[in-house]
Amino acid sequence: MTYEYDEIVEQQADITGLLLHHVYAPLIKDQHVRGVLPAPPATDAVRVVLGDKDEYAPGQLTAYEIPLRTGDELRTPHDVAALLRTVHTGTHIYPRNKVSTVMGMTLFTVDPTTVTPAPFTNDDWTLTLLRCLAASPSAEESPPARLCGFLFLAPDRLRLYVDSDEEALPGITAADVRPGGALTALLAALASLLDEQRLTTTDTDDPHCARVVDLTDW
Repeated sequence: MTYEYDEIVEQQADITGLLLHHVYAPLIKDQHVRGVLPAPPATDAVRVVLGDKDEYAPGQLTAYEIPLRTGDELRTPHDVAALLRTVHTGTHIYPRNKVSTVMGMTLFTVDPTTVTPAPFTNDDWTLTLLRCLAASPSAEESPPARLCGFLFLAPDRLRLYVDSDEEALPGITAADVRPGGALTALLAALASLLDEQRLTTTDTDDPHCARVVDLTDW
């Protein structure tokens, strides 16, 4: 197996992991993910099947082939989801050589240079954040901040209930964050931010935590 092919397979697995959520939660209005297919190796692409919830008939499903390479980089799972939301809504004209069939389904080959990806929603950002925090740690290593729950407070405000291994922070800490923005930086710094006294209040009407730390402006 070449490095290039292995790279595509790894990205395919990440895309599958993200889109699993949309088997039950619609990706677009009433459209659900009904399949994620590895495109033939020479294409360096992924194929995603969309349709109504609980639909199985190939004639009622639509498959989209999306190339994964963009210059020297690979499209992320979120890039793929954003492209799907655009191409599956409205009217899009495909050249005849970009329309075919596979396993009884209509297959459209997407040219990302002609598509404006749909913007990320707050729920997308939230799902990304929660999935990262809830990822199972190795048995030998305890995470410094363990996600024990969450609550949507507003469209751009999410409360994370976190159990810290710091002795100075007994009980559950609630961290209020904005789902969008620099998620990678927030995730890396979250454990160290839980004891920021200037951002913390213990006078809270939330009975599910010992303190609330406001990280919405971090």
